[in-house]
Amino acid sequence: MPHQPMTVAGVEVFPLCDAVGPMGETIRRPLPEMFPGGCHHDGEWILHFHCYLLRDAAGRTVLVDTGIGPQDGPAASWAPVPGALAAELARVGTTPEEVDTVVITHLHSDHVGGAVADGAPVFPNAGYVLQRAEIAAASEAVLDHVVRPLGDRVRVVDGDADLSSGVRVLHAPGHTPGHQIVRVGDLVLTGDLVLHPVQLADPGVPYLYDDDPELAARTRAEVLDRVRAEGGLISTAHFAEPFTRLP
Repeated sequence: MPHQPMTVAGVEVFPLCDAVGPMGETIRRPLPEMFPGGCHHDGEWILHFHCYLLRDAAGRTVLVDTGIGPQDGPAASWAPVPGALAAELARVGTTPEEVDTVVITHLHSDHVGGAVADGAPVFPNAGYVLQRAEIAAASEAVLDHVVRPLGDRVRVVDGDADLSSGVRVLHAPGHTPGHQIVRVGDLVLTGDLVLHPVQLADPGVPYLYDDDPELAARTRAEVLDRVRAEGGLISTAHFAEPFTRLP
């Protein structure tokens, strides 16, 4: 059953389920290795790959992340490609041409795999928001496949920045140098700031594929403490349910 939207601060937030499945064998590890000190029993980690569409009262749209992409895309070595983002957008009444802004939380393949197809932007009328630190740290392969084909549609930001419709990006480094999250009212879309529910109980639990685990843990604790203090919600990229109210 499709996930249901919610309205926050006058903005409709539509969870888009791009795919569901485990990591491929190329990067899969036992859970106690993936989350040291957090997951003590190994088992199949089934990831839900969520993107989010934000639509304000004027109909302006912000897409947060572009999913795993096509069968032959950069995520194909480990993710359950192809992604269903185009179908999910159609389900909520939006075409790629109608997307005004794309926020790329970071340049890992499961978040940016659907940004470019055949060397051209999939969302041809959108600006693509990326942190300068994320671009600076990207490999040549990522720059060639994703960033350079976007050309002048890339909007580079340094740190926190306001977008339209009460939507704000916040620099949240650690998972990657330029990882960013999105805030709408009291809702925070966390990208890969939080990967597994064990990190809600203990934000210090590291993740194997964090670029800087200590910085990621500090950032995670700061953001989650702020959300709890405000009685807010988070929307995650890989939990089964898109919306989580923190205890």
